[in-house]
Amino acid sequence: MYVPQILVVDDETYIVELVKFNLEKEGYRVFVAYDGIAALNIAREQKPDLIILDIMLPNLDGLEVCRSLKHDEELKAIPIVMLTAKGEEVDTIVGLEMGADDYIKKPFSPRELVARVKARLRALKILEAEKALGIKAYVFKDLTVVPEKYEAFLGEERLELTPKEFDLLRLMASNQGKVYTREALLEKVWGYEYSGDTRTVDVHIRHLRQKLKDDSNYPHYIETVRGVGYKFVDKELNNR
Repeated sequence: MYVPQILVVDDETYIVELVKFNLEKEGYRVFVAYDGIAALNIAREQKPDLIILDIMLPNLDGLEVCRSLKHDEELKAIPIVMLTAKGEEVDTIVGLEMGADDYIKKPFSPRELVARVKARLRALKILEAEKALGIKAYVFKDLTVVPEKYEAFLGEERLELTPKEFDLLRLMASNQGKVYTREALLEKVWGYEYSGDTRTVDVHIRHLRQKLKDDSNYPHYIETVRGVGYKFVDKELNNR
């Protein structure tokens, strides 16, 4: 049975040991590095499935490590989760623009970090499988939508969506940032023949938000456009 390999890069020993302990407890094989040059050498040698990368590193900082990885044809597909400290917001944005897949702020909960790792590895596995089959999948921070298979995952959890909830999610996720009026959603999801009113849309959006664990006041995915309708926005991507 294949065991996923993870490279943890941080110059603070206690953080490396904490992360290593929690990941190994979940069954992952963990490599560690304490500076940027060592990180690149291990990545090239071991080709890990995922890299947890601190921004502030000796010899070569995390941003340069990320840049080098994403310009390497053999390594550029490896997901990178960046570790950031308070006051590093600008560096975080730069890292994400370079191709990092996610970030987590220090101090962090080991449980949250492990959950992020699982979600990112699951998304990668789904993408690879669907690519092999020629099927399109949409991957966001912790949400993966596979339209042709009528499947959606939030982290490790497969979402139990009704057909109309899935159709709403599929439509908006595949058109990120586009604003849909309630009337347009009725037309595209329920069809021209539907004789109900727009409150049907609001009810389904509310149920969908609950399953996505999306707070309507501070949404990560489905945002209300006051006086118009709704749009799908990956908040993490838009904060990058």
